[in-house]
Amino acid sequence: MKVRTRRSSTLIAGGLAVVLLTGCGSQHQIWPFGSKEQMVVGMSDGILATDPAAGYDPGSWLLFNNVFQSLLSFPPGSSTPVPEAAEECHFSDGSKTYTCTLRDGLKFSNGNSLTSADVKYSFDRAIGINDPAGPAPLLSTISSISTPSEKTVVFHLKVPDAIFPSKIASGAGSIVDRHVYPKNRLLKGGKTVGSGPYQLDSIDKSKAVFSVYSGYHGTAEVKNSGVTLKLFQGDQQALKSSLEKGEVDIAYRGLTAKAIAALDTSPTAGKDGIDVVQGSSAEVQHMVFNMADPVVGKLAVRKAIAYLVDRNSLLSEVYQSTATPLYSVVPVGITGHGTSFFDMYGDGAQPRKARNVLRDAGITSKVRLTLWSTPSRYGPATDDELRAIADQLNKSGLFDARMKTVPFDQYEKDIADGKYGVYVKGWVPDYPDPDNFTQPFFGKGNVLSNNYENSEITERIIPQTSSMTDRANTRQNFIKLQDIVARELPLLPLWQGTQYAVARENVRGLQKCLDTSTVFRFWELTTAY
Repeated sequence: MKVRTRRSSTLIAGGLAVVLLTGCGSQHQIWPFGSKEQMVVGMSDGILATDPAAGYDPGSWLLFNNVFQSLLSFPPGSSTPVPEAAEECHFSDGSKTYTCTLRDGLKFSNGNSLTSADVKYSFDRAIGINDPAGPAPLLSTISSISTPSEKTVVFHLKVPDAIFPSKIASGAGSIVDRHVYPKNRLLKGGKTVGSGPYQLDSIDKSKAVFSVYSGYHGTAEVKNSGVTLKLFQGDQQALKSSLEKGEVDIAYRGLTAKAIAALDTSPTAGKDGIDVVQGSSAEVQHMVFNMADPVVGKLAVRKAIAYLVDRNSLLSEVYQSTATPLYSVVPVGITGHGTSFFDMYGDGAQPRKARNVLRDAGITSKVRLTLWSTPSRYGPATDDELRAIADQLNKSGLFDARMKTVPFDQYEKDIADGKYGVYVKGWVPDYPDPDNFTQPFFGKGNVLSNNYENSEITERIIPQTSSMTDRANTRQNFIKLQDIVARELPLLPLWQGTQYAVARENVRGLQKCLDTSTVFRFWELTTAY
């Protein structure tokens, strides 16, 4: 995954990844399938693309996951993909060949049959278009695709790629109709033709309307009769107001940590029938160091920072404890999670150790430092977070640190140009595998643009783990990778996000939408009356 604007750099747009639900009534009968009951979901993000060859943002992937089928999908609560449009898939030739057999009776929402030719076309098209904000990097190990029959598709890979099933279970594996989608350009006009459980009826900047696709054949069991997705384009106050007025059943992605904490501790929450429900998340945030910078390019400076950052205080002060401290590149809940940074730098501020490491390196004066932030991509609390870290560093008497903030477009450009020494990066995983938290950061052409490379990681650990089909067996390799990163400090993990649902009694199914796969499953949502 290369240096470009990617879906996975959109961690916690507009605040913590949060779901809130509201409604009325108590626990009674569930609305039957086919009833007139529709779910209304509000989201602070927009939808940047309706064509799977282009979209790589949370809003677009939410659409893809519900409108298009992939060969495989992630069941709720699982990081292991299972067949979806496929009936069966398997590796051969040492993880260099991946063969899938399609289900019977697959049809697109326009009535056209879905065959292996459409699968091949979809992948070839995404790779060929190679949109700057598209998923082509996830498909980079594909050498060629063959279709021995209408139901069989064979992926020939350049190198062993045991993570390939997880990659194509994501939005990057969306299957489109070859008779509708142009080969060398994107489909315009907000139109979609998929074979997933929903079809897109209409979309504009304010909302997207989805109806149930009756011709769907797959693993999803639809529990509602449609979803209207209201798009608030980053306006958190409007989203909150709409929730309070009962204009949306669900507010997804966008309410701040402060708002969630207030709801969680509200004395009237129980009286009003509101419960704060927590779900798992693999979204993470790191402080990144430019290894070529004249200041933080010095290992002693990076180590001093690692000794001084107090994650617990930071999260309590800025995020109202709605995230958890992270001492690992691979987050909790993903194979390979460890505690390398805790083991080496401890928990909480340690000014004596920070002072000693600087003095041992001959640094006796205050270290002048600028921490760069952008609130427009990682949420409005990001500036407060970086400002709090600067205060922690300054409190030690060893640093003269300050925070500066810029709009995201300028931020990304300046990072690519090497202008920043310290900056923040968020990450929403494409798929729940340790590879997706390591290869993009430490592989060749990494997305961090921080001039870091370690041959042990790039030449041995990443290739070796990529060929291991039993992902549980990769743990020790990923622990070793994280030990290397903790010693060399090209980045410092800060926190792992938590998903929340604040729900009234009549909304069901949210727990199955809040897991490390980051798939928000429309079909699990329903109401009781």
